[in-house]
Amino acid sequence: MATLLHRLGLASVRHRIVVTIAWLVALVAVGVGAATLSGTTANTFSIPGQESTTALDLMKDKFGAASAGATVQVVFQAPGGEKVTDPANAAKVAKVVGSLGGLPGVVSASNPLDPQRPSVSQDQGAAFSTVTYGVQPSEVTDDQRAAILSAVDAGRSGGLTVEARGEALSNPADIGGASEILGVVVALIVLALTYGSLVAAGMNLLTAIVGVAIGAAGIVTLTGFMDLQSTTPILAVMLGLAVGVDYALFIVTRHRHELRRGLSVHDAAAKAVGTAGSAVVTAGLTVVIALAGLSVVGIPFLSEMGIAAAATIVIAVLVAITLVPAVLGFIGLKALPRKLRDVPPVEQDEIPAGRGFIRGWAHMVTHQRVLSLILAVAALAVIAIPFFSMKTTLNQRAAEGSTQAAAQEIINTRFGPGVSSPLLILVDGPNAVAYSGEVQKKVAALPDVALATPAQPSQDQSAALITIIPASGPEDQKTVDLVNSIRDTIPDADGATVYVTGNTAISIDVSQKLNDALPVYLALVVGLAFVLLVLVFRSLLVPVVGVLGFLLTIGAAFGATVAVFQWGWAASAVNAGSTGPILSLAPIIIVGILFGLAMDYQVFLVSRMHEAHAHGASPRDAIVTGFRQAAPVVVAAATIMFAVFAAFVPEGNDTIKPIAFALAVGIAFDAFIVRMIAVPAALALLGRSAWWLPRWLRWLPELDVEGAALERAPAAHAAGAHSADTVSADSQPADSQPADSQPADSQPADSQSADSRTGGNSAGTPSANGSAPSEPSPTPTRSR
Repeated sequence: MATLLHRLGLASVRHRIVVTIAWLVALVAVGVGAATLSGTTANTFSIPGQESTTALDLMKDKFGAASAGATVQVVFQAPGGEKVTDPANAAKVAKVVGSLGGLPGVVSASNPLDPQRPSVSQDQGAAFSTVTYGVQPSEVTDDQRAAILSAVDAGRSGGLTVEARGEALSNPADIGGASEILGVVVALIVLALTYGSLVAAGMNLLTAIVGVAIGAAGIVTLTGFMDLQSTTPILAVMLGLAVGVDYALFIVTRHRHELRRGLSVHDAAAKAVGTAGSAVVTAGLTVVIALAGLSVVGIPFLSEMGIAAAATIVIAVLVAITLVPAVLGFIGLKALPRKLRDVPPVEQDEIPAGRGFIRGWAHMVTHQRVLSLILAVAALAVIAIPFFSMKTTLNQRAAEGSTQAAAQEIINTRFGPGVSSPLLILVDGPNAVAYSGEVQKKVAALPDVALATPAQPSQDQSAALITIIPASGPEDQKTVDLVNSIRDTIPDADGATVYVTGNTAISIDVSQKLNDALPVYLALVVGLAFVLLVLVFRSLLVPVVGVLGFLLTIGAAFGATVAVFQWGWAASAVNAGSTGPILSLAPIIIVGILFGLAMDYQVFLVSRMHEAHAHGASPRDAIVTGFRQAAPVVVAAATIMFAVFAAFVPEGNDTIKPIAFALAVGIAFDAFIVRMIAVPAALALLGRSAWWLPRWLRWLPELDVEGAALERAPAAHAAGAHSADTVSADSQPADSQPADSQPADSQPADSQSADSRTGGNSAGTPSANGSAPSEPSPTPTRSR
C-alpha cells in the first residue's frame, strides 16, 4: 500500500494543476446540485415493519393525512383564580382559536371549550387547542412556524397565558452557523501554533473545508431523492471537518519532516503520502467500516446517517492523499517556518521529534508504568460510573425558558403528564367498529390509564380509533409497561386487528430496538478493531491494549454525558438546555464515531513505536522514540477535533448537543489519557511480548502503514537511480523524479543525489578528491 500511495502522491504533486481543478469542479458540481435539487429532511424517527409504524400508515389511509399530520398544542391558562370557562376568558380563547384555524398550512384547530369534546383541566384553570397541519413535521415551513408563534404571542395581549408546544415547532438543524465557524477558527489557531506557518495552516484548513463542503453538499442534494434525517448533514459536517483537518495534519507534518531531511518538495510530498498517507487510509477505512456497519442493526434512518457520514470520510481521505500533496506542490518550502527554509538538511536522528516536555513525559510514563496505568484506568473508571444508570428516549425535551417548556409545564400541572403523550389504539378490519367498544372498556380498566376515550369510527366504518391518556409521562417506565400490557392483554378478534401507535408508542419501539442493537454493534466494532490492529502491527497484545483502551474511552464518554445531560451536573455550563434521558440514537452513533477516531490515534501513535522497534530499538526505547515523534501531532489533532465537536454543544440543536459533547470528551479522554498514558505504560509493561505473533498467525497479510516497503528497495536500484539522475541532471527539473525511481531519502547519506537539494555537493559531503567539505550554500538547500 505504501508504494502505491507513494506513486499517487508523486503523481498528484506533479500534476497539481489538474488535480486541483478536478476537485474544484467537483465542489461546484455538488454545490449546484445542493442549490437546485435539495428537498426536505425528516425530524421524526420510525422503523418500518414495527406495529406502531404500520398502524400509523393505516391511520393515514383510514382517517386521512390529517390524522397523522404534524400537531401543535396551544395552551391557555387563566390569570389568578379565574377560569378559562368564564365568559370573558372564553371569548378570548375563541378569538385565538379562530385565528389559529386560518393560519397557513393548518387543517384544523380544535375548540377546547366544545361541550362535546372539551379540553379543559379539572379545575377549569387551563385548556388547550390542538392545531393540526396537513403535512409531516419536517414539511412545516419556517414561515408557518413563525405564523403560529406570532398568533400565540398576540393571544397573550388579552391577559391570558398562552404557550405552544408540539413536533411542528421543531426546527431542523442548520449548516453553516456559529458552531462551524467557531470550530474553524479554533482549528486555524491550533494549526498555526503547530506549524509556525500561517501558509501551511491555511492550506491544511482549506483542503479540509473543500472535502467537507463536497460531502455536505452531496448529502443535501440527496435529500431531493430520498428521506434523510435533519441531523444527517450536520453530523457529516461535524465529523468531516474534524477528520479532514486531522488527516491533512498528519500528512503535512510528515512532509515538513522530509523537507527538513533535505528531500525536494516533490519527493517529500510523495514520501509523506506513502508513509503518513498509509496510516490515514487505514484509519479512514476503519471509520468508514464502523459507520457503514450501522446498517447491520436494521434501522433504515440509522443506516442512512451512517452511510452518509461514511461517504464524507471517504472524501476526506481522498482529499488528504491527492489534493493535499497537490497544494503542497504549490506552496513549496512555505510549508516550513521562514527560519527553517534556508538551513542545511539534517539527518533523521537530528530532527527534533518533540519538545523536552514530550520526551520527559514519555520517560516518566514508561518508568512509572504500573502507577501510570493504574491512575489512568482508575480515573476513567470513576468517570464511567454514571453510564450504568443511562436511560434513553426519542422524546426530545424543550429547552428551559422556551414557550414549549412553559406549555409542557402547564399541561403536566393542570392535566397530568400523560396528556401531552397520548397512546392511540387503532382497531382495523370489517368488525373493527363493533369490537372497538369492548377494547375501550378493557383498556380503561388497565393500571396507569387516566382516560380512554370512546372509539372514533372511520368514514367507511372499516376502522376505529381510541385515544388513551396514561397517568404517567412518556419517559416513565409505567408508560412503557402500559404499552406492553395493552399488546399482551388485548387480543385481536375475528375481523378486527388491534394496534398500539402514537408518538409515544413509536418512541418506545425505536428505543427498544436501538437498545437491543447496541451490544451487537459494540461487539462488531470491538471485533473489527482487534482484527485490524492484528493486521497492522502483527501482534496479539497490542490489539488487546488498543481494544481495552477503546472500551475505557466509550465508558468514560457515556458516563460524562449521562452526568451532564441526564443528571444535570454542570448542565448550564455547556448550555444543555434541558436534562433527562439521552436521545436513543445517540449511544450507537457515538460508539461508531469514537471507535473510528480512537483507532486513528492508536494507529498513528503505535505505528511510530512499531517502526522504531522494527529498526532495532529496544522495546522501551521504541516506545519513547515513537511517542516523541507522534505525540505532538496526536495532541494537536485531538485538540482540533475536540474544538470542532465542542463548538456544537452550546449552539447546536437538542439532538446534536449530547452527541457532540460525548464525542468531544471522548476524544479528550482517548487522546490525553488512554493514548498518552495508558497505552505507553501498558506496552512498557509488556516489553518484547507486546510485539509477539504466534507462528500459526504469520500467514496473515501485512498492512504496511509505516512505509517500510519504501525503505526495502535494493541498494543497487537506489545507486542506479542516483547514477541516472546525475547523468540527466541538466535535462531534468531539479524537483522531478521518475515515477518508478527510488525515493531520495532511501539512499545512503554519503551518496544522496545532490540535485535533489542544491544542484551540487551538499554541506558536509567530501569532494571527489577527499578534500574537506565545502561551506554550506547561503541559498535555499531544497528544490522548490
